[in-house]
Amino acid sequence: MPFLDRLQRWADERPDGSAVVVAGQRLSWSGLRDAAASLVPAAPGVTVLAEGNSPGFVVRFAAAVAGERQCAVLDPDWPTLLKDGIAARIAATVPAAVPGPSARGDGLADGPPGTTFLIGLTSGTTSVPKAFTRTRRSWRESFEASIEFFGLTPEDKTLAPGPLAASLNLYALAECLYAGAEFHTLEHFDVGDAHSAVSHDGITRLVLVPTMLRLLSERGLTGGVDASGIRSIICAGSKLDARTVEAARRWAPNAVIYEYYGASELSFVAGAGLSPGEAPEPAGTGLGLPFPGVEIRILDDAGAPVPEGRDGNICIRSGMVSDGYLWGDDGQALRCFSGWYTVGDQGYLSGGILHILGRRADMIVTAGTNVYPHEVELALASVPGVAAVVAAGQDDDVRGQRVVAAVLPSHGGLTATQLKAGVAEVLTRAKRPLEYFALTELPLTDRGKISRQLLLDWIGSNDQRIRRLG
Repeated sequence: MPFLDRLQRWADERPDGSAVVVAGQRLSWSGLRDAAASLVPAAPGVTVLAEGNSPGFVVRFAAAVAGERQCAVLDPDWPTLLKDGIAARIAATVPAAVPGPSARGDGLADGPPGTTFLIGLTSGTTSVPKAFTRTRRSWRESFEASIEFFGLTPEDKTLAPGPLAASLNLYALAECLYAGAEFHTLEHFDVGDAHSAVSHDGITRLVLVPTMLRLLSERGLTGGVDASGIRSIICAGSKLDARTVEAARRWAPNAVIYEYYGASELSFVAGAGLSPGEAPEPAGTGLGLPFPGVEIRILDDAGAPVPEGRDGNICIRSGMVSDGYLWGDDGQALRCFSGWYTVGDQGYLSGGILHILGRRADMIVTAGTNVYPHEVELALASVPGVAAVVAAGQDDDVRGQRVVAAVLPSHGGLTATQLKAGVAEVLTRAKRPLEYFALTELPLTDRGKISRQLLLDWIGSNDQRIRRLG
């Protein structure tokens, strides 16, 4: 476990079938097995991979997790000093760490279920990210849950157009190898290349983040790209807004549109699927029911249950949770209350449905009202002309904090009046932004995650990448 024994099976049963396609470069099941087997390191240890999408990455990843070996996947776009520092820290922390696949080893086989195979890195800003570990059993249970929930079959052809260094796409690759389903990706995300794959490669399944789905859907509709063969769309990273759902429904009319909530340390938590022809739920924070094998409770900071409908820490119990951190554990990132785990995300349960509000650290307290930026962003994302949104709390002598929002326009001409009108019926007055800004680019961390603090820094310094909307 988690997927090498299955890879051996598919290579025996259909050796010449396509296992992985990267930007048109194909690896057969037997070709992937044989290439990976030839690169299994001679001794147990940790392989550090920091490279872009390629067939070679897939081969080296499979080789790196053979037996009781471990792999750490780093973003190749991180600064060299950061990558070198992480590699050195892994070498000092994990016994017998090795720099990469080298000599022919002892075969391509899965190690014991309880052993660690993956070192994951959490989102960081400028500091070294936290490193957590995953056992083979935890991903095996995740595969079983996601295959059941999403209905993945060996006949599917999955396109995950993002970087394999990101956990969403790395998991999709491993899940397909486990399920015997053909996996496709691109060297770099490009709307035209993704459309070509959908049109010409028989793609039946997309795995991507909401911003990518909106781009593919809206431009696909404009360009007449046929997506009728897509049967499922799986989105994670943030809740889908109404506009993205509407565009995806029109572009891929036969697809079940899934969205789910999870975390790197927790794996899958809750999700829902919108079938073709099914009316979407009104816009809101509801995400869905628990994943197979997952129990959810909302607990306060003392670990006590809160009444239904009241928000608190989203806590779960499942066999898919990671087994802790190699470094960076401050006691807050992954907490445990008598077997119930949380990463600090806030939400509530109503009628069995999990509602996501966001991280407590992001919460804005304005004139005594608690506002989660996620609520504001979800409302603004449905306004025509808005490509992306970031909301934050700016210091205010009277209110404590004031809600501000910045949008990345999909076209010119957006005004504050349009944005105010777009949220008037969705947000209560206390939660509406008091100021609006237009962005030329998103404020991102070095890992590509939205940074609310960077947004506030840009506002405070009158950065040229942001301007106030009148």
